[in-house]
Amino acid sequence: MRIFAFLLFFLISYIATAQKTFWASKVVAFSSEYSDAKTTKENRATQALGKPSKLPMVGTSPCAWQPLTQDNPQEEFLIVSFDTLMPIQQVAIAENYGQGCIVRVEAFDEQDNLKLLWTNKTAPSFEMGKMLNLVLTKPTTYKVRSIKLVLNTARVKGWNQIDAIGISQSTTPIKASVNLAKNLPQQIIKENLGQNVNSLYREIAPVISPDGKTLYFTRWEHPENLGKDKNQDVWYSELQKDNKWGVARSMPAPINNTEHNALCAISPDGKTILLNNVYLKDGGMANGVSIAKKGEKGWNFPEALSIKNFKNKSEFSEYSFSANGRVLILTGQFKETQGGKDIYLSFLQADGKWSEPVNAGKTINTADDESSPFLAADGTTLYFSSYGFSGYGSSDIFVTRRLDDTWLKWSEPENVGSSINTSEWDGYFSISALSDFAYYSSRENAIGQEDIFKFKVPESIKPNAVVQLTGSVFNIVTNKPVKAKITLQTMNTADTVCVTFDPETGDYKLMLPAQKTYNILVSQKGFLSFSETLDFSKENTFKELKKNIYLVPIEPGQRMTLNSVFFEQSKYDILPNSYPELDRIVAVMKENATMEIMLEGHTDNQGDWNANLTLSKQRVEEVKKYLASKGVDMKRIQTQGYGSTRPVSSNNSEEKRKFNRRVEFMIIKN
Repeated sequence: MRIFAFLLFFLISYIATAQKTFWASKVVAFSSEYSDAKTTKENRATQALGKPSKLPMVGTSPCAWQPLTQDNPQEEFLIVSFDTLMPIQQVAIAENYGQGCIVRVEAFDEQDNLKLLWTNKTAPSFEMGKMLNLVLTKPTTYKVRSIKLVLNTARVKGWNQIDAIGISQSTTPIKASVNLAKNLPQQIIKENLGQNVNSLYREIAPVISPDGKTLYFTRWEHPENLGKDKNQDVWYSELQKDNKWGVARSMPAPINNTEHNALCAISPDGKTILLNNVYLKDGGMANGVSIAKKGEKGWNFPEALSIKNFKNKSEFSEYSFSANGRVLILTGQFKETQGGKDIYLSFLQADGKWSEPVNAGKTINTADDESSPFLAADGTTLYFSSYGFSGYGSSDIFVTRRLDDTWLKWSEPENVGSSINTSEWDGYFSISALSDFAYYSSRENAIGQEDIFKFKVPESIKPNAVVQLTGSVFNIVTNKPVKAKITLQTMNTADTVCVTFDPETGDYKLMLPAQKTYNILVSQKGFLSFSETLDFSKENTFKELKKNIYLVPIEPGQRMTLNSVFFEQSKYDILPNSYPELDRIVAVMKENATMEIMLEGHTDNQGDWNANLTLSKQRVEEVKKYLASKGVDMKRIQTQGYGSTRPVSSNNSEEKRKFNRRVEFMIIKN
C-alpha cells in the first residue's frame, strides 16, 4: 500500500512537472547585446528572461534581446539557465522579430557538457516572428542546466530579436498567451460618451470624480482652447439627472492658461486636484506637477509639489495619488529605470515635501513605456498602460494590486481584455469609488482623433470596496459649522487620512477602504477633541455614510463621552488603544491650566447592580490615575461612578447596551 501511494505521488508530481513551462531566469553568457546612448536596459540579453513580453503579437520590442549589429557574418549566441534541473523534451523560443536566424540549439548538462539538440537545415520562411517549438523525439537522458542559442543574423536581413526561451517535459507545443484578468465576460460593451464630451478633436485623460458625478478630461487643439496654438486644456462634464453627460465646459483660470494643461487626479472631496506641469507666475510652465485647492472663490493658483531629486529624463509624465493624499504615483525616467518610462512612487514627508521617486519594480515596469497610472479609491488597485506586456496591439490597459505596505510589491499585471484593448493605443483608465463604470481613452470607433469611452466594470477587475464618509462639523452649543481638522487612522496600522473641514466649501468627504476599522479624530482649538471608532470590517460593497460631528466648546457645564476609552471585559484595566484619547485630554488640560473636570463612569444593567456601581467607580479612578501620571494635578479631577443608573440607550440588546458602557467627561471650571 505504501509503495502504491509513493508511486501515485510520484506520478502526479511528474505529470505536474511535465505540463509546466519553465522560462529562462538567468543569463549565463552572450556574444553581444544592443545598446546606445539613449537606452538603459532595452534590448539587453536580460530581456530574453521570463515569459514572452511581445508574443503572441510580433514586431520589434525593447523587451527582447537584440544582438549589437545587424547581419553579422560571425555567429551570435545567448546562454540562459532556469530555476529547475531536469530532463526536457521541448525547447520553445519566442522569435518576435527577424525570425529564422537561429541555426543551432544546444544544452548544457549538470557537468556543463555541451549537447546538440537541434540544427536548422531549412531556409528562412521570412515570417516576421513566431514561437519556435523544438519537440524532441524523447526526453533527454541528462538533466538540462542551461540552453544555448546560436544565431547567424546574416540569414535574415535587418534586426533579429529573441523574446523568451522556455523548456518543458511536455510534447504539447508551448504557446505564448496574454495574461488576462480572470473571469472576464466574453464581451464588454463600451460606450462612446457622445458629442457632449467628444468632438472632432482629441479627448484624452479622463478623470472621474470619486462620487462619479463629474468627469474631467483634456482636449487637444480644440478651437475653444486658450492660446494661439490651442494646445491642450482641461474640460469637464457633469452627470445629469437622466444619467447622461452634460455639455462639456472649459475649466476657468488659473487651471487653464495658454500653455499645455492637464488634470491628472482629484481628491475624494473634489477640493484638491493634481495638474501636469509646474505653473509659473508669468504664465509659463516647467517640468513637474502642481496641486490646486478649491476655496470660497474657486480654484487657487496651482502650487508646485516639491519632489526630492526630481530629474525626469522623459518628455512626458502622468500622475495619480492615493485617496489619503500621502502617496504620489508618477511615470517618468529617473534612476533605476527598467527602460523607457516607468512607474515610480513618491511619499509625503513630515515637512510637506515629497520623497525622491522610487521605482515601483520590475513586476509592473518593463523595458518599454508604462503610462497613465490610476490608483483606485481603495489605495490597492492600480490601473496603467504598457507596451511591455503581451497584449492586443499597441499600448494596452492592465490591472495590478498592491501586496503590502511598502508599495513596492505588486501582483502580476493582468490585461483587461480584447473588448477594451484594441490594436490602437488604449490608456487613461479611470474608475469612480462606486466601481460601476470605468472611463478610458481610445482611438477605435472614435468620433474624432481620439475619444472617451465608458464600460460597466466586470467583477474581476473591480477595486476593493470603499466607504464614502461625508458630513459636517458643528458647535454642539450653537449648532453652527466649525472649521476643524479631521484625521482617520486604520486601527493597528500607520495608514492615516487627514483633511480640513471648511464650512465655506461644503461637507468633508473621505473614501475609506472597507473591511477595516478606523479611529476618527476631529479637533479644533477651543473645543474638546472628538474621537470615535468606526467599524467597517464587515462591509464588502460600496457604502455611503453621512456623519455629522459635534464638537464641545471648552466651557463649564459641557460634557462629552470618551468614545475611545476601553477597558478589559468586566475589569477596570485600561486597554492600550485608549491612550491616544487620554493623551488628548492631558494636552487640553495643560493648554487650559485652570480647567477642572468631572469623570463619570457608567455601565449597562447586566450582572450584579452593586458590582456594576463599584466597577464604574474603579474605572474612572483608573482614568484619573492615568491623567495624573502624565502631569495633571489630581486636585483638578473629580470622579463619580453611577453604575447602570443613567443609561443613554436601551439595554434590550448588546448593540444598544454598548452605548451605556461609557466614561463621560464634564468641564466643571475653565
